Amino acid sequence: MATRGIFDPHRFVTSEAVEVELPAAQVPTRMVSGLIDLLVIAAGVVLLVLLLPGDIFSADAALGQAFLIVVMALVMAGIPITLETLTHGRTLGKLVMGLRTVRDDTGPIGLRHATIRALAGTFELWMTLGSVALITAMTNEKAKRLGDLLAGTYVVHDRVRLRMLPPPQSSPELADWVAGADIGVIPDGLVVATRQFLARAQTLTPEARAQTGSELYAAVLHHVAPAPPAGAHPEQVMATVLARRRSRDEERLERADALRARVLPEPH
Repeated sequence: MATRGIFDPHRFVTSEAVEVELPAAQVPTRMVSGLIDLLVIAAGVVLLVLLLPGDIFSADAALGQAFLIVVMALVMAGIPITLETLTHGRTLGKLVMGLRTVRDDTGPIGLRHATIRALAGTFELWMTLGSVALITAMTNEKAKRLGDLLAGTYVVHDRVRLRMLPPPQSSPELADWVAGADIGVIPDGLVVATRQFLARAQTLTPEARAQTGSELYAAVLHHVAPAPPAGAHPEQVMATVLARRRSRDEERLERADALRARVLPEPH
């Protein structure tokens, strides 16, 4: 049996057990998104100015200056903070372009992340006309601007086509062993990570395949007894365990459906 603590599922999947496959947004797409946000904000400011009586500010210069400061604060920081916090990383421009701001671990951002990004954006986007943000984004592979680097975030393409992975297949050589094996509750994160690994093992480098496979194998065996036969290939063992787990779940659902059909009356 493997000892606890060898495998960390967060290295492979998010906390929601979702595969980390969202591609980082590139600079041109982010620029278009930013321009859309800028146009919307500018239109809102113009509308606000037109709706307010002009004689209020002409009669009181201090009130006009205070109004200008409030508007600038809303434009530079208030609106981005509010939108990204309430929508978990989206603004109108990002929504149109199919983008979203996430944490480096792909989780949703919160108020702290949105605040850091907005305050940094006041300098790199407004005071430097976007030049600092552009230069910074072009120097890293995830197109992070300064605010992203400080907040631990990046912008991703949120519209991706989901692809169902083929279910793992049981190895005939291990049929007798797995039939009598006691398979415990395997964490969802470990199941997802193992399935991802088995589906992509052929595309990994030998070093990465060996290292990742050994970690996953040790973690899976922690939930299985007895140990597989000597000489069994680790990838075949993992596939067989997951296949047996899947068939066991299907059998349980079939029994539940049969019991429900006997107990509950047929709908008219």
